[in-house]
Amino acid sequence: MLDAEDYQWLFRKAPVMATSIAEDGVYLDVNDALLTRLGFSRDEMLGKRPEDFVTPNSALRIEEEFRPALRRTGKLENKPISFVTKSGDVVDCTTSAIVEYGAGRKFPHTIAMYSEISDQARANFKYRSLYRSTPAMLHTVDSDGLIVTVTDHWLQKLGYSRKEVIGRPVSDFFSKADQRKYSGGGLQQLIRAGDFNNLERQMVTRDGAVLDLLVSAISHRDADGNVDRLLTASKDVTKMLRVERQLRQAFAENARLREELENERDYLREEVSVALNLGRIVGTSPALKRMLKQIAAVANTPASVLILGESGVGKELVARAIHAQSPRADGPLVKVNCASIPKELFESEFFGHVKGAFTGAYRDRVGRFQLADKGTIFLDEIGEIPMELQGKLLRVLQESEFERVGDDVTKSVNVRVIAATNRNLEQSMVDGEFRADLFYRLSVFPVDVPPLRDRGEDIIQLAQHFLEQTCIDFGRESMTLTRTQANNLRQYDWPGNIRELKNVIERAVILSTGNVLRLDVSMPDIKPDSVAPALTDLPGDTVLSEKEMRDFQKRNTVAALKQTNWRVSGEGGAADLLGVKPTTLADRIRTLGIKRPSRR
Repeated sequence: MLDAEDYQWLFRKAPVMATSIAEDGVYLDVNDALLTRLGFSRDEMLGKRPEDFVTPNSALRIEEEFRPALRRTGKLENKPISFVTKSGDVVDCTTSAIVEYGAGRKFPHTIAMYSEISDQARANFKYRSLYRSTPAMLHTVDSDGLIVTVTDHWLQKLGYSRKEVIGRPVSDFFSKADQRKYSGGGLQQLIRAGDFNNLERQMVTRDGAVLDLLVSAISHRDADGNVDRLLTASKDVTKMLRVERQLRQAFAENARLREELENERDYLREEVSVALNLGRIVGTSPALKRMLKQIAAVANTPASVLILGESGVGKELVARAIHAQSPRADGPLVKVNCASIPKELFESEFFGHVKGAFTGAYRDRVGRFQLADKGTIFLDEIGEIPMELQGKLLRVLQESEFERVGDDVTKSVNVRVIAATNRNLEQSMVDGEFRADLFYRLSVFPVDVPPLRDRGEDIIQLAQHFLEQTCIDFGRESMTLTRTQANNLRQYDWPGNIRELKNVIERAVILSTGNVLRLDVSMPDIKPDSVAPALTDLPGDTVLSEKEMRDFQKRNTVAALKQTNWRVSGEGGAADLLGVKPTTLADRIRTLGIKRPSRR
């Protein structure tokens, strides 16, 4: 039986060059054949590392390729290595190695054997060097799918060093989806099948980026015809596929936007009309200032707002002011008139529907809540929603989620809610006509809009604002309110509030001839500026005395002067209104002793 010394003698006298390498990578022993070929003594090599006796390129391969492969697979086969003799000559060899373990896998060491290569082998070595430096994404795997070698470009693409990949399964670098696809022997089955072209594959870089690749391969077979190597080339098509996906998404987005624009067209037309006609909040009264302070206080918060006030006071304008002063000002403000929605179309109007959801649903429709996403939705006349439909509205207010009619996909929205009503919702709750939970959800911050009769001088400012806007809209020359007209406007109770005032001014502009506003013809409850009787109101056989005729002419002239703010000449002046020359009217004023009242 051979003892340890016999094994050492056999190792050193073996006719092939061999070394024994310790776990820490230094030579434990070197046989005589290698010492003779390199010209070193055993003492000169023992305890030193193989990198000290090879070319710089081979030293790099030992560090980056051979040791990682040995750690992972426990063996090397026919790897090129170049020694440098003591005299400086280069000896090109191939090496094969195995890792030997002691009891309990302790104190491992590596036995490596070397064969000096022929001219053909040198050509193969040169080929390997060219392979590594080629500017293409190439890798070679063995029959088990372990990486044998890769090009520098492959390493650059994936962000790894050579020693981190050699000997590892190529599937380690696949995406999760491809790892599942080729698990359970799928990769080995692909390798056994041999050559393939343009397979889609995804690989993951060191920093986690996913590369989309088109992969082709050619196989090398052993003497029995089995694939023992697979040379694989990869083409990075990530950017191309990204552009294609972006184009598909753009086409889909264009189609979606086109459909939404068709759905929004009528709504936007209505909004433009409202914006042009209502304009801004006008007035300086104490009641209005109190309301504006409420708007400023709540606008920058996400709180729901309930606007309270009589019909026609301008609740929508208040909602627009809150939205315009809020962080959502750049988002949409979508108005919903709850009273105008039929019960059977409530869900479709609020949440939208998919094609075929009900009779007449010929295409998908976007609901008002989705239109208002990242903006504000204004629920006007909220008190008119039927009791049985209030729960559906409450759900989207509480959870910010809804489903379109006929769809099972839940959509999320980020919407601020402003509601308005002229009804007493607290009484409606008592009467069982309005849900208490919906009321408290809506009325986080109530805003009271004062009626027009409580706004004092705001009435005149609003009237003048509407008069200027109406003259522009109707293509009329500018008109102004007289003092008597202003007094009459102040004294009126305005049950229809601002809406009624606007209608009165528009009717007056339409019915007035010339450039003098005839407010009395559009508002029968307002008396005309003059109390002088019309001649047509007198009985047919009535005869006026000279004094009565003189008094009538005086009152008629004063009425004309008052309506024109005591302007005698010019277009729209009193002379124009009476149909006389300005010089004639001036003489009449002097003759009749008419004097303009002094200004206080």
